[in-house]
Amino acid sequence: FKIMAGKVKWVTDIEKSVLINNFEKRGWIQVAENEDWNFYWMSVQTIRNVFSVETGYRLSDDQIVNHFPNHYELTRKDLMVKNIKRYRKELEKEGSPLAEKDENGKYIYLDFVPVTFMLPADYNLFVEEFRKNPSSTWIMKPCGKAQGKGIFLINKLSQIKKWSRDSKTSSFVSQSSKEAYVISLYINNPLLIGGKKFDLRLYVLVSTYRPLRCYMYKLGFCRFCTVKYTPSTSELDNMFVHLTNVAIQKHGDDYNHIHGGKWTVSNLRLYLESTRGKEVTNKLFDEIHWIIVQSLKAVAPVMNNDKHCFECYGYDIIIDDKLKPWLIEVNASPSLTSSTANDRILKYNLINDTLNIAVPNGEIPDCKWNKSPPKEVLGNYEVLYDEEMAQSDGTDRDLRSRPGQSTGGKGSRARDSGKPVLTTWK
Repeated sequence: FKIMAGKVKWVTDIEKSVLINNFEKRGWIQVAENEDWNFYWMSVQTIRNVFSVETGYRLSDDQIVNHFPNHYELTRKDLMVKNIKRYRKELEKEGSPLAEKDENGKYIYLDFVPVTFMLPADYNLFVEEFRKNPSSTWIMKPCGKAQGKGIFLINKLSQIKKWSRDSKTSSFVSQSSKEAYVISLYINNPLLIGGKKFDLRLYVLVSTYRPLRCYMYKLGFCRFCTVKYTPSTSELDNMFVHLTNVAIQKHGDDYNHIHGGKWTVSNLRLYLESTRGKEVTNKLFDEIHWIIVQSLKAVAPVMNNDKHCFECYGYDIIIDDKLKPWLIEVNASPSLTSSTANDRILKYNLINDTLNIAVPNGEIPDCKWNKSPPKEVLGNYEVLYDEEMAQSDGTDRDLRSRPGQSTGGKGSRARDSGKPVLTTWK
């Protein structure tokens, strides 16, 4: 199969070489001499063109692409939050135990996204929330940008008014629809290691949304800031303190080009097991997996589940000092650029394992295939959630992950068994 290298927007030459090396290993480049272009590794913009009504493209059964047509329902910051909020309300209407709230009206199990508002639409709601706790810090992000671009922190309403076009009135005015922002309560008590803030980059492969089938990659990593963390308001403008994006940190004076400010997830596990205990660590990662599945379930009803598509998402998770994980955002095109030698190995294997699931045995793709590969081809992936398997077991497995909860069919009330029920995602 031939890569449409001439029609794909490659982010960097490194990403292109990693992909091409990988395809050559599978014998796909050599087979391509007959001009059968069956496998496409595309940018999100190219995907929009392929599925656009105006272009009139129709993919054949042997053509597979690496994004869902409306992936942005999960990967745009504003739409992700909107879909999760809708999902919560639907579960409430169903009387699901997942939507249970505490005495303060906060979700007990579905509180995994920081309080977030869309600007300009939710400006008045944001002001109301801000005034409840005027000493809080908030983080503003443009909805459609990545790599830390356009992000800044605020702790005063005047800072937003100054930023907006119309600072003379109390109403917030956006300069254009493209400049829509989300504003989220800043996690100002992150778990620190060596005094530095970090987040997790985890890779999740979705082969189908209906039924939902997703895989977790075991080889994720932590991204550390180069400057020690401080919640001091005098450092709100110092992005080397607050943003973990490599695109930002690599410009810092203290950036290390050998390890790239990264730790493997397995190293994080060892650190937490030695400092907090194995049981607490297992619970943390169990909650992270649960959050990921719930976020995918939130968008599944609105996702265009095209049979030609699969997607490898980059999940960004922050852990606070109480070991509570928070979903920050989901990336449609997680960087394949390698900043270190270990990075290159990890991403090479990530591509290889992803392709082995999307197109098992390196055979000609067939989108009619049921997309449930044998365990031996998963590589470093493991099944995170399989909706068909969960339904055939007669139980909705994701409800088991909450301590003391066990449940039967959909919508049934959970019984408190008094004992923690271990999660089994496989």
